[in-house]
Amino acid sequence: MYQLHIANKNYSSWSLRPWLLMKEMDIPFEEVLHPFGDRATWDLYEQINPSRLVPCLISGEDRVWDSLSIVEFLAENYKEVWPSADVAKHWARSASCEMHSGFSALRDVCSMNCGLRVHLLQITPSLQKDLSRIDSLWQEGLSQFGGEFLAGEKFTAVDAFYAPVAFRIQTYGISLSRKSMGYVSKLLSLDSMRLWYEQALREQYRDLAHEAKVTSYGKILHDYRIKAK
Repeated sequence: MYQLHIANKNYSSWSLRPWLLMKEMDIPFEEVLHPFGDRATWDLYEQINPSRLVPCLISGEDRVWDSLSIVEFLAENYKEVWPSADVAKHWARSASCEMHSGFSALRDVCSMNCGLRVHLLQITPSLQKDLSRIDSLWQEGLSQFGGEFLAGEKFTAVDAFYAPVAFRIQTYGISLSRKSMGYVSKLLSLDSMRLWYEQALREQYRDLAHEAKVTSYGKILHDYRIKAK
């Protein structure tokens, strides 16, 4: 069985991607959680993955790290990871790579924090540029391939890559086009996304750096997480 090493569900957008993909594809795996700020846990994790970055997938003697690498590794055995039609598959791969390497303003200003609801103090031009591009990209995929998901009727890796954006939109009260907001609702309604969210709310770990990032860009309106230790 695969072993997937991840960090806090409340904060770790990178961890969400392969976790969600494997859940939606019914790929069995054991989850190993490494909370941010728990130095002992991360010191042990360094023996598995010297980069100390999550996620990391263990399969026998194979050690695969980085969310995009993990997705491609899984695709070698599970063809449904990517769309079957070539045009949709190539589009999905390109869109996933764009998410993997871009949208720095969104990552910086709207860091993932599932349990909060935040009023942003301002929408900077760089953030608006990222949001406009995501909106355009989503509309393109939903229109071109005619499904509820970005590359067609079925959930694939490209949806896993943009799933953290759905949580960010929920947290920061961001509005996109009607079609894109419908897609956000679709993602948030998935059983696997609901499970991730419920487990994120139950986490008692708080990472000060992540918490400070939120308050530097916005005002916290609600905190739905259980009380921290």
